[in-house]
Order: sequence, then C-alpha cells, then structure tokens
Amino acid sequence: MNRLTLALLVALVSLSGCGRERREAASLPAPSPPPSASKGTVVTAEIQAGIEKHVEAEVTRGGGYFSLPFEGKTLRLKLVRVHTEYLASLGPRRQFACVDLADVGGDVFDVDFFLDGGAGDMTVSETTVHKRNGQPFYAWEQKEDESWQRVAITEATDAHLGVRKGTDEFEFVYRATLPELTAPARLWAPLPATDAYQTVKTLSIRAPGTQRTLKDRAHGNDVLFLELEPADSGKTLEMRFAVTRKEKSAYAADPPRGREFLEPERLVPESENFAKIAGEVLAGKRGDLVRARALYDHVIDRMRYMKFGEGWGKGDAVRACSAASGNCTDFHSYFIALARAAGIPARFAIGASIPSERNDGGIDGYHCWAEFRAEGKWWPVDISEADKYTALSTYYFGHHPANRLELSRGRDLVVEPGPSSGPINFLAYPVLEVAGAEKKAKIEFTFVRTGPGTAGSPRT
Repeated sequence: MNRLTLALLVALVSLSGCGRERREAASLPAPSPPPSASKGTVVTAEIQAGIEKHVEAEVTRGGGYFSLPFEGKTLRLKLVRVHTEYLASLGPRRQFACVDLADVGGDVFDVDFFLDGGAGDMTVSETTVHKRNGQPFYAWEQKEDESWQRVAITEATDAHLGVRKGTDEFEFVYRATLPELTAPARLWAPLPATDAYQTVKTLSIRAPGTQRTLKDRAHGNDVLFLELEPADSGKTLEMRFAVTRKEKSAYAADPPRGREFLEPERLVPESENFAKIAGEVLAGKRGDLVRARALYDHVIDRMRYMKFGEGWGKGDAVRACSAASGNCTDFHSYFIALARAAGIPARFAIGASIPSERNDGGIDGYHCWAEFRAEGKWWPVDISEADKYTALSTYYFGHHPANRLELSRGRDLVVEPGPSSGPINFLAYPVLEVAGAEKKAKIEFTFVRTGPGTAGSPRT
C-alpha cells in the first residue's frame, strides 16, 4: 500500500462542498471507487506525458478544442494546465491525472482522468468534471480498506469541506528548488512565526549559499535571506516546521492608531470607484459588522474563482474589480479595498491550507485570507473558500479553521537588503532575483499530521 500515492490522489480531488444554491450541480455518474494505490513502474513524468498526449489528440480531433459532454451540452475547452503535483500511479497499469481546461464561455473546469496502460501506451478510461470555477461537484472519501469512493455533497462533513475545528498539529515542509543561476542571485522566503493562534517550532533549515534572517519593517515578519552563486543552480531550500494551530474566531483588537489598516497599498489603492461601489453596497446599512457582511456577500456574488487569464493571483484589487475573477489573493484584495473605502480597517495574511480529509501528502500551493476590525474585535474571513462552499459561507465570516499555517502577514513587505523591484507584494513563495531580474523557483509544500485534529459532523 503506497500511502503517499493515495495522499496525492485525494489532494487532487480535495473533498468538496456544493456551489452556490442558485447554481445547479451536475448529475454525475457513480463510478467504481478508485483502487487502492500500489507501487507501480510508471513515474509522474510518464503520466504527464500520457495525459498531455490524450488532450492533444482530442484537441486535434475536435478542430482545436477538447470536446466534453457536460450538463446536456458539449464544452469546447482549451488546456490551461496539468496538475503535475497530484499525478498518481494507482498500480502498474492504472494512473490518475487532473487537468484544468478553459471553456470558450470563460469558465474553467477541473477534469479528473483515469488512465490504463503503461509508459507510452496509456489510454483514458474515465473522464469526469470535478469542478467548475473552483466549485466541486463531488467529494472523495477513504474507506476502511483504504480505497476511495465518491461522496454526495449532501452527505459531506465539515472535514469534507476543508475544515478542522479546535486544534490541529502537523509537520510542514517548505521546498524551493532553484533554477539555473547564470549570475549571483538573492532569495527571500517566509519564516512562519508563533502567535496567539499558532505555535511554530523550526525543526531544520537546509539552504544553499549564505543565509541570514531579516525583519520586515512594515509588518514584523521574519524573512530568510539567501545569497547564491551559479554553483547553487538546481539546489533545494528545505525548511521543516512543527506546527500547532488553533481555530480562530473574532478576538479583541488593540485600539487603532490613526489610519492603521486604512492606508492604501501598491495593488490595493484608494479609488473613487471602490468608494462608489462600497457606497452602493452599503446604502442604508448601519454598524461596521453589518456593513462588512454586506461587502463579504458582494464579493462572493461578484467574483468567480478562476485561475485563468492575465494578471490573476497578484492581489491587484483594480484588476479583480474589472475582471470579476481570480484566486484567493484577488478576492481578498478586492474586499480589503472596499472595506477601507468604507472606513473599515482590514488586513491580509498568506500561508497554506492543510488538507482536512487526510493526514499527509502534497498541498496545492499557497492560500490567503483577511481580517477586518469591527466592534473592538478582529474578525477573520475567508471569502474565496466561502465562494466555493456555500454551506460554510456563514462559518467563514468570523472563523478560520485550525488546519492552516500563516507564513506571513501584510502587503508591501520592506526588508534590508530588499529586492531590486522594491517592497515585496506578499510573501508565500520565495522571491528570487538573478542579477536583479526576477526568476521562479519550483515550489513544493507537503505535510504530515501529527495530532488527531477534530473532524466535522455530517451536515443536515
């Protein structure tokens, strides 16, 4: 039994909640449960080649589009990306893959594929739409025999929807593999800190080059700083942390200092348009808690969760407002811009969401969230998750679950020495500069749960 492979599989199909009630969920067939994974001869690069070959062949057959029947019509799709971090070998001749495909109508679909065969001769035996614009149509659950079966959304628990309550404990591994360095380089990476809701113990830091810790003057974050040489090309930064995290609800706030958390940031500017939108949304509403909820609901109604197109993922509030789509950084930047325009202090944090339904494996990149100040308290919100899981929209207005890790907080981080481009927009993935030009490292987050956590109860 290959536990890691199973973990990779379920990470891909992260247990889901329903879309908003006004959106009709797809009626999906009930396939056989995925078989328990076992050690096979096919590696992930070969699975990637197999699924890309299939998509390419279908695009050629479809006159430039991947055609897929769905909800009584045929989608015409273009490839966005293969989820390489979750490719899984379920056995010597059984593989699993997931692909993001964009429809001509603008929606992005997450499609699950099962493939049969070995390296070089794989054929797709099952194709199912799992998500539309980040909103899942079904969930997966591990059975006692360690095989997996689909779960109807109506039977989903809070854990299926990504929430562990109470306390969670886990070891978190942060890896960044360097690209080719053609000249001296510098790297900045987050060092998560202990606070009232998370206790972080650094187990190890293995890093190339020379290292030291910097302090972010704007928000107090600790930042790992590496000075690198071309000889460090291909080397890996690996940091391991033991984390105990508590579920967060509204908590007492220090008295505000002037316009603290009302001031603009580079990508969350003051704007007449934000003031106009906030004014329209909040007309006739009294009290900052009521007003903040109205803005929260407005962002859910207006925005689509979609990692597609130009400019998403930067937390550019102006772009988010005009495109009405993006990921968690875009959702929360737009909310923060509106809240500040309405005189409600709001702030940003970024880290990782730890899968709730399994105990080890990969993590699908960073996640971010926000807090606003009202009635003498800071109120946690997670609007992109509330958009995905309507059943939890009330929970995410005032709560963050225990299964997450904050890597840094705030925008426009200022360190010395800092990047040539100026203050750091936000810090989850490392910032890497080679001869002053920004480059990307290959990022991998993994975890192992070391405490039981608290699973949710079935929803009614």
